[in-house]
Amino acid sequence: MKADPKNVLTGSHYLDGNHACAEGAIAAGCKFFAGYPITPSTEIAERVSRRFPLIGGVFIQMEDELASMAAILGASSGGAKSMSCTSGPGFSLMMENFGLGMMLETPCVLVNVQRGGPSTGLPTLPGQADMMQARWGSHGDYEVIALAPDSPQETFELAVHAFNLSEKYRMPVLIMTDECVGHMTEKVVIPPADEIELTERRYTDKKPGEAWPYEEGEDGIAPLLPVGKGYKFHITGLTHDHRGYPIINAEAQHQNVRHLIDKVTRHADDIIWLQEDQVDGAEIVVMAYGISSRVVQPAIARARKEGLKVGLVKMVTVWPFCEKRVRELAAKVKALIMVEMNFGQVFREMDRCSAGKCRTYLVGHAGGTVHNPEDIYKTIKEAAK
Repeated sequence: MKADPKNVLTGSHYLDGNHACAEGAIAAGCKFFAGYPITPSTEIAERVSRRFPLIGGVFIQMEDELASMAAILGASSGGAKSMSCTSGPGFSLMMENFGLGMMLETPCVLVNVQRGGPSTGLPTLPGQADMMQARWGSHGDYEVIALAPDSPQETFELAVHAFNLSEKYRMPVLIMTDECVGHMTEKVVIPPADEIELTERRYTDKKPGEAWPYEEGEDGIAPLLPVGKGYKFHITGLTHDHRGYPIINAEAQHQNVRHLIDKVTRHADDIIWLQEDQVDGAEIVVMAYGISSRVVQPAIARARKEGLKVGLVKMVTVWPFCEKRVRELAAKVKALIMVEMNFGQVFREMDRCSAGKCRTYLVGHAGGTVHNPEDIYKTIKEAAK
């Protein structure tokens, strides 16, 4: 299906990343937003609050982040594409209901415009230290999909992509942006609606009384049952069977949790999105995501001018992690370098997957500012020895 031309602001615009995120959600068909103001994500909610009345959408400022996450799960269960946004402290509050969304297998999108933490930390300055929380922030076993844009243009595109993934795999999807990208203003080109491909919600083709809410299809994903069409069904955050009825035993728990993991891991090759530059033949490969993937570029360019064979892997998809690709690279290169605004959250995954086949380096810091390219350059030189 294509985007609705009445909703899409086709053409070239000068937008910050947060406004671009809002426009991407609208282009994706989002019609319900519930959220609570928090720096540095508030501009997303502000933009949506102005735009939704023009397109038949519903915007609600909730009393807090817990209620916001609950509201978008409810709206999605009622048939709407839904979204919320937040930053670190609100992300922590949303984690309980994020886990509920995982167990209910509810399509929706949650945007975290990261700032320095922990606690209230640095409200107006950037960070990338919520990445491991994104993966394991709620209790229990499950797999997540988390995307990390590096520009306003990519934020628009990944907002559309996140909604498509949420509908395809029937789950909440995360956009893990950061203060720099959220408040960076650049040219954003919004294509015509007929060029924006959308994945629509897949409903059962069975009649009422013949379908169950967690009855898997051929691809391992359960079609949803529409509300108000005569279907009677039960949904619960408890361990349940295909009918949605609570089943409190180890066998049902295994089936539930295995499904939540497998529906991502079995499709990891289709979900993972990497952008590589001069990786073939490289002796050193730098890995980064979000704003850090832009900051590394001057250091890489300087090293290449000096004859060093340096490649770049930009992780558009951070979770699920690109384990297969890291293993392939580790067997070929001298060193892998991770650049991120934390003290090694995604680095540890890179290091684990390299399995000692090459040297690994972290260029990290606590946030509050982007990296100094000089620090990245020095690490590349060290890795080349």
